[in-house]
Amino acid sequence: MRILVTGGCGFTGFSLLRHFAQATAGSDTRPELFAVDNLSRAGSERQRSELKQLGVQFLHGDLRCVSDVDALPPVDWVIDAAANPSVLAGVDGQTSSRQLIEHNLLGTINLLEYCARHSAGFILLSSSRVYSIDALTQLPLETDGPAFQLAPDHDDPTVSLLGLTEKFSTDPPVSLYGSTKRASEILALEYSTARDFPVWINRCGLLSGPGQFGRPDQGIVAFWIHSWQSRRPLRYIGFGGHGQQVRDCLHPNDLARLLQLQMASPSHTDTRLINVSGSTANSFSLQQLSAWCQSRFGDYPVTAEPQDRQFDIPWLLLDHSQATNIWNWQPEIPRDAIFTQIANFADQHPDWLDHTGA
Repeated sequence: MRILVTGGCGFTGFSLLRHFAQATAGSDTRPELFAVDNLSRAGSERQRSELKQLGVQFLHGDLRCVSDVDALPPVDWVIDAAANPSVLAGVDGQTSSRQLIEHNLLGTINLLEYCARHSAGFILLSSSRVYSIDALTQLPLETDGPAFQLAPDHDDPTVSLLGLTEKFSTDPPVSLYGSTKRASEILALEYSTARDFPVWINRCGLLSGPGQFGRPDQGIVAFWIHSWQSRRPLRYIGFGGHGQQVRDCLHPNDLARLLQLQMASPSHTDTRLINVSGSTANSFSLQQLSAWCQSRFGDYPVTAEPQDRQFDIPWLLLDHSQATNIWNWQPEIPRDAIFTQIANFADQHPDWLDHTGA
């Protein structure tokens, strides 16, 4: 099997390739692995040499450029992990809305055309941020304690204490970032039907782990732990400035295990769109993350900025029951183990935030 991972020098793409290479080392069925990346992000060049050591073939290219995509070798599966992953992209002054759309949507379209030509399967790594911001902010929450909790008397059948199901509203607004991912989902499903190649769409929770580029809008767990360890400023932004907002984290190795199941059985189920997450077991608030950092690194002040910010949400967990029912899959790496791996990495790389441009 030949597998191409886009964004192969980013955190998620690199982590997937490393898992595939290590999990099949010495096996007769080890896949031939390819990585493509435009190396535009600080820190990405560092991953290139490690990919070579893992036996991954690196291809320098920009998915926005049709001729670069046309030059890619034929493969059996494409895993699309290339994206601008910031929910603030296009509105934060760092990138334009056109740049965001070209990276996250036009690049996906070029890959879908590639898959159609080569009859390759396509796996899109989508996002929990395709879900409606209005619907999320209207969920009834209990506000006592260190973390927001879903009130038990809510009446929405598409959400439970386990999180949002795949049927939760995706009505706008979802942010410009979220809309590029949702549009990519729809196009991938349409291409699959029209051009007859297998597609999987995985709406991922908060992917987190050691080596993640520590930016607050892209890898909040890594940013928080690295910042605490190196005594850099931290703020609770919005929702009263108490740090009660909740997400769930997922290690990329757990995601990789599911992708291997999907590639091994492309016709296993008619269900093509699933949540992949840590759900309640791997959930945490910023306040709870701070308590963990305090126990690991000692006391450190976090300032409060009560004013809400555009696109921020108080509570977002994903229910991965569908993935469990179909694949017998569930996360194996618990939340605190993820935190510990990141903290150990931070101890070994005290200049990581500077190195990755955070």
